[in-house]
Amino acid sequence: MTEHPTSHEGRQPVAARSQERTRPRQEATAAAVPQPSAPPVPSPATVPVAPPQDAVGIARREGDRLRFVGAATRRIARGIDLDEIVLGLCRATVPTFSDAILVYLRDPLPVGDERPVAPFVLRLRRTDRLRLTDDDGDTTGTAGTGIQMPESEAGRVAVLDPQTDVMPAAQLCEVPPGGALSEVLRGVRPVFGDSAAARAALPELLGEEMAVPGGRRAILAPLRGRRRVIGAAVFLRGPERPAFEANDLLVAAQLATHTALGIDKAVLYGREAYIADELQRTMLPEGLPQPTGVRLASRYLPAAETARVGGDWYDAIPLPGSRVALVVGDVMGHSMTSAAIMGQLRTTAQTLAGLDLPPQEVLHHLDEQAQRLGTDRMATCLYAVYDPVSHRITIANAGHPPPILLHLGGRAEVLRVPPGAPIGVGGVDFEAVELDAPAGATLLLYTDGLVESRLRDVWTGIEQLRERLAATAQLTGPDHSPPLEALCDDVLDVLGPGDRDDDIALLAARFDGIAPSDVAYWFLEPEDAAPGRARRLARKALSRWGMDELSDSVELLISEVVTNAVRYAERPVTLRLLRTDVLRCEVGDDSPQLPRQRRARDTDEGGRGLFLVNRLARRWGATRLSTGKIVWFEISTRP
Repeated sequence: MTEHPTSHEGRQPVAARSQERTRPRQEATAAAVPQPSAPPVPSPATVPVAPPQDAVGIARREGDRLRFVGAATRRIARGIDLDEIVLGLCRATVPTFSDAILVYLRDPLPVGDERPVAPFVLRLRRTDRLRLTDDDGDTTGTAGTGIQMPESEAGRVAVLDPQTDVMPAAQLCEVPPGGALSEVLRGVRPVFGDSAAARAALPELLGEEMAVPGGRRAILAPLRGRRRVIGAAVFLRGPERPAFEANDLLVAAQLATHTALGIDKAVLYGREAYIADELQRTMLPEGLPQPTGVRLASRYLPAAETARVGGDWYDAIPLPGSRVALVVGDVMGHSMTSAAIMGQLRTTAQTLAGLDLPPQEVLHHLDEQAQRLGTDRMATCLYAVYDPVSHRITIANAGHPPPILLHLGGRAEVLRVPPGAPIGVGGVDFEAVELDAPAGATLLLYTDGLVESRLRDVWTGIEQLRERLAATAQLTGPDHSPPLEALCDDVLDVLGPGDRDDDIALLAARFDGIAPSDVAYWFLEPEDAAPGRARRLARKALSRWGMDELSDSVELLISEVVTNAVRYAERPVTLRLLRTDVLRCEVGDDSPQLPRQRRARDTDEGGRGLFLVNRLARRWGATRLSTGKIVWFEISTRP
C-alpha cells in the first residue's frame, strides 16, 4: 500500500506542488493581458539618499582643519630653541590659517619654578603677514581651512613678509592686574576679536593705533605654559577671506597650547645648556700657564653639541724649580655627575701638585679620593712632571692611553709607560718611569675619544695618531718642529666624519728646556757665613752672564732669603739661579714652615726681609715640598 508523503521532512505537500505548477501559467496569462500603468514602489533599502551639499562642505572643512592642526603642531614641535618654535608657529599659520600673526612673549621669560618678575610685561617677539606679489607662479591657497584665495587674486603669488615692523603694533605692553587684557590671559581660552573682552584687551595689547579688523576676523589666544601665562598670539584675517568660525577657536587653542609648552621646554633647555657651558668652562682651565722652558697648547671637543658636558679634563700646573706638571684624565660617563666628579678630581690633582708629590703618589691619592666619592666613581689619568733643567720627564699612568713623543727629526714614539689600573679601583700600586725629554720634542697627551670609536679599537687609533704626527712633522723638515697650534688642529683631523663617540681632551707640550749654561747651582752649609758666601757666588754668576747691573738688588734679596733659611735649616741649603726671560732665584731648605710677610715695628731688629723681597722683586712665593720648602723670587732682566 503506497503512502502519500504529505508531512515528511524535506518534502513539499501535494497542494503546494500543484500551486507551483499553476503559477507560471497564471503569470504568463497576466503578462498577455494589458494592465493599467502604475508607478513602481522601490524598496527603502535601495533608495540612494543624497546628503545636503552644506553637510559635505562642513565635513570636508573639518577634515582639513584636523589635518592642518596635525601638520602645524608637528612643525612647532620640531623647534628646539625659542626662535625656532615661534617661527614654526608663524610659518604654520600664515597664510594657511590667518593672513597675519603677532606673537608676544613675557619679558623676561620665567624659567621652571622661578617666580616671574613684576611687572607683567609682554614684548612683541615676531610678526608675519601674507603679501601678494605680481610674479608669475601658482596661487597659494588656504587648503588647511578649505578656503581658497579670491578669484580677483588669481595668478598672484602669496609670500610671507617676516618684518618686525609689518604692522604698527606696540613693541612692549605692560599688563596691569585686573585689566581687560589680564582677564583674557587669565581665562586661557582664545576669544574672537569682536567679543566684549577682546575689544577692550586688543587695544591694550597692540596699542591704540593698531587697526584690528572688525567682526570675527581676529582671535586673541593666550599662551599658557605648564604653570603660568607666558605670552599671547593674535591671528588676523583680511576682508578678502571668510571670517573665523567657532571651530577655529579650537584650532587656535591647539596651536597656542603646543607653542607655549614648546617655549617652556626651550627655555628650560636653554637654561640647562647655559649651566652646562658654565660648568664646563669652570671645570677646564681658562688659559694655560707659560712656564719656563716649555710651550703648551690644548684642545677640548665635547661629544656632541647637545651634550657639552663630559668627564674629560686636562691641566698644566707650574711646580717649584721651573718644573711643570702635565695632567690629562677621563671620568667615565657623559653627564653632569661625571663633570662634577671631574672637577673634584682636578681640584685634588692641583692640590697634590702643590705639595710637589711624586707622580705615583699623586695617582695614589686621587684613587683614594675617587673611592670616597663613591664605589662606582672611576676615571683614567696620566700625570707627568717635566724638568726643563735636567731635560727629563717623569710619568705615571692610571689606565690611560699612553702618550706620544714627537722628536725633532720627525720620529713619533709611543712611550712605554706601565698602564696601571684606573682611579677608583682601590688597592693598586702605581709605577712611575723617568724618560728623556730632548729639546725640540713634543709630548702629546690625549683622552681615548681621539683614538677610539665604534669603527676602530684604541690601539689601531693610537697607531694612526702616531703616523699622523710623523707625517705632519715631515712637512716642516728635520730641523724644525711643527707649530704647536697647527699640530693640534691637524691631530683632530685624524677623526673622520661621524667617527667621534666621546669627548676629546688634548694637551701638547713643546720641550724647549733650559740650557746648562743658564743655570747656576750651589749647596750652602746652614751657618752664619752662608749669606755672605751666597752673595759672592751670585755676583760671579751675574758677571759671567753680563748682568752686573742687577748685582746690588739680587745680592740684597739673596742675603735676606738665605738668612731666613739658615735660621731654621738643619741640612745644607740649596741656592739656584736660572737665567731665562727673567732672573729667577730659588732657595731651598728642609724646614716645612712657610715664611709669611709681616709688618715689623719700629723697635724690631728683624722681620723686614720679606718686605724688601716684596718691594724689589717682580714676583715671589714659597712652595712646600715633601722634604721642606723653596722660597723663590724673580727679577726682570729688562729695564
